[in-house]
Amino acid sequence: MNAAVILGGVLVVAFGVLGTAKLAAVPAMRARADHVGFSVAAYRRIGGLEILAVTGLLVGLAIPIVGALAAVGLVLLLAGAVITHLRNGDGIREIAPALVLGVVAAAFVIVVVGGLG
Repeated sequence: MNAAVILGGVLVVAFGVLGTAKLAAVPAMRARADHVGFSVAAYRRIGGLEILAVTGLLVGLAIPIVGALAAVGLVLLLAGAVITHLRNGDGIREIAPALVLGVVAAAFVIVVVGGLG
């Protein structure tokens, strides 16, 4: 099993769960949306983007550049999450998941793009 498959698998599972929870507007996601000042509808749109990224990562198994582009989208989304948490005055406990998943997504891009050359 290569690094791209492992990193991609982590992203697919994490964002599959998170995106689905946001789309379904489960109570925990409603609370998080409220905490950072987003409407439930806005949080659902973020969940939709996460599910689209999961789809792109899965397509990336056959067309690697699509997976890399999906991961770039996740890096940008997670950068926005970090900024949102910082503006909200959140501590490392709230920011850490976005940072860790951002590093995983960036590593995925590096591994995939490095393998294309």
